[in-house]
Amino acid sequence: MSAPEDTAIRTTEVIRRKRDGRELSRAEITHLVMGSVRGEIPDYQISAWLMAALIRGLSRAETAALTEAMLRSGEVLDLAEFAAAKVDKHSTGGVGDKTSLILAPLVAAGGLIVPMISGRGLGHTGGTLDKLESIPGFRVDLSLERFRQVLGACGCSMIGQTAEIAPADRKFYALRDVTGTIESSQLICASIMSKKLAEGIDALVLDVKTGSGAFMKTLEEAASLAELMVDAGQRMGTQTVALITDMDQPLGLAVGNSLEVRESIQALGGGGPADLRELSLELAAWMFHLGRRAGTLAEGKQLAEGLIRSGQALEKFREMIALQGGDPGVIDDPERLPRGKHRVDVPSPESGYVRKIECETVGTACVILGGGRERKEDSIDPAVGIVLHKKVGDQVSAGEPLATLDYNSPSRATLAKQRVAQSYAIGDRPVSARPLIHRVLGGASRP
Repeated sequence: MSAPEDTAIRTTEVIRRKRDGRELSRAEITHLVMGSVRGEIPDYQISAWLMAALIRGLSRAETAALTEAMLRSGEVLDLAEFAAAKVDKHSTGGVGDKTSLILAPLVAAGGLIVPMISGRGLGHTGGTLDKLESIPGFRVDLSLERFRQVLGACGCSMIGQTAEIAPADRKFYALRDVTGTIESSQLICASIMSKKLAEGIDALVLDVKTGSGAFMKTLEEAASLAELMVDAGQRMGTQTVALITDMDQPLGLAVGNSLEVRESIQALGGGGPADLRELSLELAAWMFHLGRRAGTLAEGKQLAEGLIRSGQALEKFREMIALQGGDPGVIDDPERLPRGKHRVDVPSPESGYVRKIECETVGTACVILGGGRERKEDSIDPAVGIVLHKKVGDQVSAGEPLATLDYNSPSRATLAKQRVAQSYAIGDRPVSARPLIHRVLGGASRP
């Protein structure tokens, strides 16, 4: 915790200055953050400041100061006992995005430490913790002491945010969620980066999604957020790179918690959909490069491919599952994962080519099935989800399945089936999917 509050700073004046578009000092921002955490500044004043920040915006310096203040509001891990570089990856969220489950064991198998503190799904996007909890027995609520033990034993661990990590973020996020102040890229940056930098990492690879299934719908919005996060990370002395990647259709074929674990196991075993493999290898290459395990991106990708081919990456996932209380038998027998009791196909209404998939609608269909949550307190059905059979550019015949739904509730399945059908646009000419990786910020791509 920081020093006692500076009584020369008046909260109402700080709110007025931001309301009027003035740039706040580091001390003023720290005053707000620590005053909120200590309960000295009421929620209504923090809410007023959040709205002013949303409307007026925050400068790069203010965003960095807010990130640091939220970071310092709790414990910052010191992982100096591990000689290897500490590297993590964060995605801004999408549909079918299960790369974290692949990257943590893959990069740890290559000799780096991956301390991954992840989140849950909200709205149409899936959450890494929900996916992991579909593995029978898997625990994401480890203490920081046990987190360190797992890291020491296998090089990677994936847990949820603890009470000690960035408590200001939990408070600010709860207020943003109910005051219409979610959509500020500067506040999003501070929220994400305060949690990630509290992990005590040396380097961070950001996967900033753009497209119909992302929070940042346009490339311009995604680039703006990516620039802010890279700047905040570098100001804090953490090597940071951001890849702006496509979320105009689901990543891979599986959407839904246990289904995505199955697909992750396939990818770690050398199979799985091509787009999922491509993105996972690219992100792993950057993690190895920033962690000084590979001199170039090409070397990093070769290392990742070799770890998958040898079986070391999949074995590392098995180790982590066992250490966190899960059933490691799912690696060899994915049928041990929960699966919906019923399945139904979504047939194509006509012949032609898949021209477009409304990605957010597919994510919403998974939520309707019970595989996601609209409110934080909603429960998750880990067994349900959607498996796509056709993606953008694929040819399809009338009556051929576009997707299959795994479900437990017939009434939910009826509505979800309608949504998935509505998400597909069929045309009479072949089209090409958008590039998977649009841009890289914060580091020159080296061959």
